[in-house]
Amino acid sequence: MTPSTADRPEMSIEDFDELARKAPRNVRLEFIGGRLVVKHGRIDIEDFEELARRAPETVTLELINGKLRVKPVPDGDHGAIFMWLLRQCMQQRPELDLHPEQGLVIETYRRGRARPDGVLAPIGHFAGQGEWAAPKGVLMIVEVTSHDYDTDRRERIEKCDGYATDGIPVYLLIHRGNNTLTVFSRPKNGMYDQHPSYAYGDTVPLPDPVGIALDTGKLKDFAH
Repeated sequence: MTPSTADRPEMSIEDFDELARKAPRNVRLEFIGGRLVVKHGRIDIEDFEELARRAPETVTLELINGKLRVKPVPDGDHGAIFMWLLRQCMQQRPELDLHPEQGLVIETYRRGRARPDGVLAPIGHFAGQGEWAAPKGVLMIVEVTSHDYDTDRRERIEKCDGYATDGIPVYLLIHRGNNTLTVFSRPKNGMYDQHPSYAYGDTVPLPDPVGIALDTGKLKDFAH
């Protein structure tokens, strides 16, 4: 079995030391229990973008609801699940691209920045938009959970609310902790009205504007 991210910290002490040295002067960082913490509380968007540019290549940062998050390092199963989904999208909607970790400006009123595991959009949609693109025109966001302790809060609540607030039509959450897929759709007033869940092996319909039916039998190979 491939080691999960639960078996290792989200970042190493060496990566933290390098990041702390590069942080803007008014940003104080701490490293507690393998997690990155902003000492002074919230971080503004300008400080975040500077910090993200300076981060070591092994560290991916996000700003969710005003809080700095370190995106867990993906393991082999995580990558295999993403490639499975990529193949299904390409076969059924060849006019679309599934972009890995495309930077997005999320939560318009909270000034967030996220790097989802996948962003489904028309071919060429992000050309010329820079590192952090607007969510307008995105058809679907995909997150594949890690095995760290706060994955539910981060993916099911914090990010979900941000994606709904920005009106992203479909949010697909592949939850490796309980071997399910949840399809969030119909964003309204900062929440998704529809959010059915399916077990690995089910046929999973992704509603318009995605219009894809996922054959999830292959995901049973990655069940734990």
